[in-house]
Amino acid sequence: MRAETMNGAGDIRSVLIANRGEIAVRVARACRELGVRAIAVHSEADRGARHTRVADLSVEIGPGPASESYLRGDVLVAAAKEAGADAIHPGYGFLSQNADFADEVEAAGLRFVGPSGDAMRLMGDKTAARRAMAEAGVPVVPGFEGDGSEDLRTLRAEAVRIGFPLLVKAAAGGGGRGMRIVREEAELEDALASAGREAEKAFGNGRLFLERFLESARHVEIQVLADRHGRCLHLRERECSVQRRYQKIVEEGPSPLLDDALRDAMGRAAVRAAEACGYVGAGTVEFLVVPGGEFFFLEMNTRVQVEHPVTELVVGIDIVGWQLRIAGGEALPYAQDDVRGLGHAIECRINAEDPAHDFAPSTGRILLAAYPEGPGIRVDTGFESGDEVPIHYDSLVAKLLVHAEDRPAAIRRMRSALDRTSILGISTNVEYLKAILDHEVFRRGEATTTFIADHMAAPPADAEAETPDEALIAAALFEFATPRSGRADDSAPREGDVHSPWDVTDGWRAGG
Repeated sequence: MRAETMNGAGDIRSVLIANRGEIAVRVARACRELGVRAIAVHSEADRGARHTRVADLSVEIGPGPASESYLRGDVLVAAAKEAGADAIHPGYGFLSQNADFADEVEAAGLRFVGPSGDAMRLMGDKTAARRAMAEAGVPVVPGFEGDGSEDLRTLRAEAVRIGFPLLVKAAAGGGGRGMRIVREEAELEDALASAGREAEKAFGNGRLFLERFLESARHVEIQVLADRHGRCLHLRERECSVQRRYQKIVEEGPSPLLDDALRDAMGRAAVRAAEACGYVGAGTVEFLVVPGGEFFFLEMNTRVQVEHPVTELVVGIDIVGWQLRIAGGEALPYAQDDVRGLGHAIECRINAEDPAHDFAPSTGRILLAAYPEGPGIRVDTGFESGDEVPIHYDSLVAKLLVHAEDRPAAIRRMRSALDRTSILGISTNVEYLKAILDHEVFRRGEATTTFIADHMAAPPADAEAETPDEALIAAALFEFATPRSGRADDSAPREGDVHSPWDVTDGWRAGG
């Protein structure tokens, strides 16, 4: 399945995008292709940011801290009504999986571009979701949910029954917060206390549950898409095992692990999971796969995923476009047999962080953002040259994606694309991403969820080597002081010529 034709978004004519950065730019692009008016919001810190420049209208919603702007549901709903929006798209992060916000949007007479609040509540509560999945015949990791009232003695007994190593996990958690690995009984009490404190702080809910820790597991997720007319499809899988501190770094599709039989079984399980909660819209069912092919439900993300473009490239369906069209009442025109994969796609997350200094966040002005172009290359970003990376939000600067005929070709294309990526003014993880792609375990398609801890805990040596500021200044002065016309015939410069190093034809390239 490849190209498709977009014909509006049902009865939705105007959408407020309750987010920022690359996902806000992505949603605005989908709106534009559908002929829908895109309304951006921004904090004071994001005034003039790229997502505000690509939208039809931008509304300021508060100070820089997210708690005073992007997490203010009442302010977002008021802005949507004042701007004349028909719907609100939450993107990912912030309020995208907040059931109360979804209800608030619908109560205000607007469409929430996503599932119902009830579906979010079910899947957002890890223990309730586990029970619902077991009832729907979806395999779950052995564990113990309880109701939050259990004392230490009871939890210790359940931990011994499950066996070590195990995970202590926050019932309302995500992103690795409120999670601890416990390898022996003596560690359990401290893990329960620290995970509970972290969960309470992060989610306002300190309830925990226990789950067997699956060693040497692979993290494979299935993209689902469901309309309001009873049709639910899976759009194949993404491999997301390359993670650091439970945060994904490199994603790809199809998974090098799955064969057709396992892919079909996991796809059918994902559809059962979505149907069990009455799901509508785009969502992702995440599984852990152990050696031998046994798989277990991990969680369901009730929103669009950061890595959704991997699936878009492989199956040729505009997931964000269909989020909007489904919210507008349209029915999916596909049957499950219509969904076919073509080639291989890889996504690398380029983050504003310094691998040489324990991945410390890097903020400030981007002096140059030069992204690669060419066949099979896609860049989703919220930042261009001159933009400011604020201190208040996540570190994602851009998503670099490639698509090729097979996995080896995709790896080669991604490696070349990273070589041609230059972001100056801030530190990024580009060199670290290159080292991941060069590692023999990754190249063999054998990376598990412990790949980073086992093989990439220390940054590559060249990631620590920094070009001296004096060299950068000298190079910049040379480029801008050297009279060149930039014309292909290299004729002498004329009065009025504007110098640009991008026009130089002598082999100069950023990052080279």
